[in-house]
Amino acid sequence: MARFSELDRYLFGQATHYDIYQKLGAHPTDEFGIRGVCFDLWAPNAKRVWVIGSFNGWSETEHEMERLEPETMGIFELFIPGVEEGALYKYLIETKDGKRLYKADPYANYAELRPGNASAVADIGHFKWSDAKWMSKRAKTEDPYAQPMAIYEVHPGSWMCHPGREDEGFYTYRELAKSLISYVTEMGYTHIELMGISEYPFDGSWGYQVTGYYAPTARYGTPEDFAYFVNECHKHNIGVILDWVPAHFPRDAHGLAEFDGTCLYEYADPRKGEHPDWGTKIFDYGKNEVKNFLIGSALMWIEHYHIDGLRVDAVASMLYLDYGKNEGQWVRNKYGSNENLEAIEFFKHINTLILGRNPGAVMIAEESTAWPKVTGPVEEDGLNFSYKWNMGWMHDFLDYMKLDPYFRKNNHHKMTFAMSYNESEHYILVLSHDEVVHLKCSMLNKMPGLGIDKFRNLMVGYAFMMGHPGKKLLFMGQEFAQLQEWSEARELDWYLLENPDHKHVQNWVKKLLHLYQKNPAMYELDNSWDGFEWINANDADRSIFSFVRRSRDGKNNLLFVCNFTPMERPDYRVGVPLNKSYRLVLDSDAEEFGGDGKKKPQSYRPKKKECDGKPYSIVYPLSPYGVAVFHF
Repeated sequence: MARFSELDRYLFGQATHYDIYQKLGAHPTDEFGIRGVCFDLWAPNAKRVWVIGSFNGWSETEHEMERLEPETMGIFELFIPGVEEGALYKYLIETKDGKRLYKADPYANYAELRPGNASAVADIGHFKWSDAKWMSKRAKTEDPYAQPMAIYEVHPGSWMCHPGREDEGFYTYRELAKSLISYVTEMGYTHIELMGISEYPFDGSWGYQVTGYYAPTARYGTPEDFAYFVNECHKHNIGVILDWVPAHFPRDAHGLAEFDGTCLYEYADPRKGEHPDWGTKIFDYGKNEVKNFLIGSALMWIEHYHIDGLRVDAVASMLYLDYGKNEGQWVRNKYGSNENLEAIEFFKHINTLILGRNPGAVMIAEESTAWPKVTGPVEEDGLNFSYKWNMGWMHDFLDYMKLDPYFRKNNHHKMTFAMSYNESEHYILVLSHDEVVHLKCSMLNKMPGLGIDKFRNLMVGYAFMMGHPGKKLLFMGQEFAQLQEWSEARELDWYLLENPDHKHVQNWVKKLLHLYQKNPAMYELDNSWDGFEWINANDADRSIFSFVRRSRDGKNNLLFVCNFTPMERPDYRVGVPLNKSYRLVLDSDAEEFGGDGKKKPQSYRPKKKECDGKPYSIVYPLSPYGVAVFHF
């Protein structure tokens, strides 16, 4: 009796086999009382297929797979007794034209550490989860948009390394569960986003050219080790988001490209199936089995590994048929336009499915264009993502921050423009790894000026970001003003924290993060004007921004004042919305942040004096690049 049943074949053909990872691939099992592994593979255009591996001396003739009925479905199956966990294997595929291909298992749950590229047998059902409290709380969250989300984006291999070891010095998933969680908790982040966890062959791709969509990379340990990391994050009230890459895949010979001798996973027409800029293949989103492959991967991470969300990479490249292509390199859709209708339908399907089955989980789009309703409901022709990275805000923010303060007055609008479209989507404000690589400079070295001015510029920028509506993401190292651009080949420059200037920035970010988590005004009403009010959005000549963040109950609000020039304003007057006491809760002049440490009043009572269109106002000594946050 075939393990891959008639019902399995039907569901797979409809793109609705949502636990496909439990059927295709290599799975330890018992058959007639004999322990072994059942191998199942989809390769409809293969002539013959063999399983070769460490258990049979990589024999190319010993273990031929059986083609199940109906033959056109292309499912091959074989039970091999005596195969144990950890055994390495590949599929030898004979194509219809007689070629022999040596392919890794697309559904493998584990893989050989590069430079090897074989798949490895794994039983991912061993782990005993103990995060029920977290999972229950997540599922019962009534309004996920009203929760804090401050994400620490991490490349696990270069966050921190073991010095002087003969191997590459990577921290394992279990070591990260101790050191990274401890650091993130102390700093005040709510989530960790891991770059490139799905298995990939080339370190320099950072995990964005994937060959193993069902396998956590072996660089940092086993699948069980990865589950342990997620479990520990949840026990410490830290959410876990993974970067997930359904946009494209590499051409590596052992991977998905021309898998059975034909364009199986990719579009056959190279004008649809290839990215000329990236040298990669594009998934065929019109093929049900391919859609099921991707949907099954996403569901496995979220449902089996308890992941709290997926950040979907390169969404724009999937939505537009002409993305990164010149005329003649792409094919119009049936309406004569450039939208990939099949990718649009895929997003609606997968987002509705995942969010419907997993309350509290999130799907995040890295989408860099003005595509409408990315986070809108499918009923209104939206894509139904939970959040969208606000790339427009990021570009405007960095353009402004790079300017010499003298020229900022002419670019004041760059810092206010995002509020004009803030209600159109649910946004995450991002300063990601992409902004500190490939000659883009570190965040610190983007800042104008010399010496301490660079640090003060960066600090006022971070304060503005944390106060602005939208969830937050900072890439690792930015929180202590990493000097070098990021490279996957080395750890962060932690030694910089011995320098007071870098330590002050870290203290500042930590304070901002704890202020964020403590004050619902900073996250409850992120995409509504009910939660935000400009006090003065037009003080361009002095390059000062003042605004209010409001809580849902209207009782615990915050007033932000941010000075983006080195000019001191000893008697800066700011209008206030209410005639009540304003308590200073964040002062950039505090000694712990590198300020002069002079004592200031902690409470400010408004005077009946018009300012910024308000009948009442307060006066505060605003220092160069000064930030003040008041609670009222």
